[in-house]
Amino acid sequence: MKKLFDITVPASTANVGPGFDSIGIALGRFLNIEVYEHDSVSCEADGDYLTGIPTDESNLIFQTAFDVAKQYHKDLPACHLKLKSNIPLTRGLGSSASAIVGGILLANELCHLNLGLDEQLSIATSMEGHMDNVGASIYGGLVIGTYIDEKAYIQHSTINNVSVIAIIPTYELETKHARNILPKKIPHKDAILSSSFSNLLVAALLSENWKLAGDMMKRDLFHEPYRSKIVKELEILKKHKLPQYVYGHVLSGAGPTILAFVDKEYCQNAKEFFENLFPNYEVSEITVENTGAKIEHSIHVK
Repeated sequence: MKKLFDITVPASTANVGPGFDSIGIALGRFLNIEVYEHDSVSCEADGDYLTGIPTDESNLIFQTAFDVAKQYHKDLPACHLKLKSNIPLTRGLGSSASAIVGGILLANELCHLNLGLDEQLSIATSMEGHMDNVGASIYGGLVIGTYIDEKAYIQHSTINNVSVIAIIPTYELETKHARNILPKKIPHKDAILSSSFSNLLVAALLSENWKLAGDMMKRDLFHEPYRSKIVKELEILKKHKLPQYVYGHVLSGAGPTILAFVDKEYCQNAKEFFENLFPNYEVSEITVENTGAKIEHSIHVK
């Protein structure tokens, strides 16, 4: 099979505390898609993180690519995909968003659509329902935005002065279940208060004032108080006095992964602290990825 190109899509975290459905950060774990010429649509998956995913046309990458091609009145050419990923499924690190973004790039390249980042974001957001995960995977770094009247609005920035420790439980948590546990309404005073925390969080993130950002992260009233009923690790962290080099922690997306934002000089200390607190979990540093999804073409030497 002739290799055509590679697609690389970063993982992402969403919400970041009170930034519910509107703040996303790209992370240094990746979905890698090798694209080959082929006479039929097929794919193969390599690695434990992709165990059990569909390898036919029902794969989310293909489904997305078919939908995008159809929107632009194109037929997606047959191809074979080789997939690798170190993004755990259903753990709150944007695995489905990375597949959607990968599918958009696949259609964009094979069908010669020439879609810009804003068009990719609009398509991805309409599929995902909110722009935080897909926006981060497309643009990289920090994204803040919303989706209203079928239009995505986004502010993009980089993050350079913090380390991130991921606490990844062994169990999975479907986004649908985590969504269903949220109330239909919250008190008006709580909405105002949590909105003020979110506003201050945005200002702190854009200026990389991590002490202030960490303080605002822990004050969310939109989702974490409700999801702590099914993600017990949040309650464990609240009961412990955290070291000063830990600025704050958040439930990553719908969970159950928790991300701690820590002083870069004390990253190893933070990792050891959380390993002692959660000895049976995967605890690792995950870098912020300031480069978004990309395509690299193969070079064929004659």
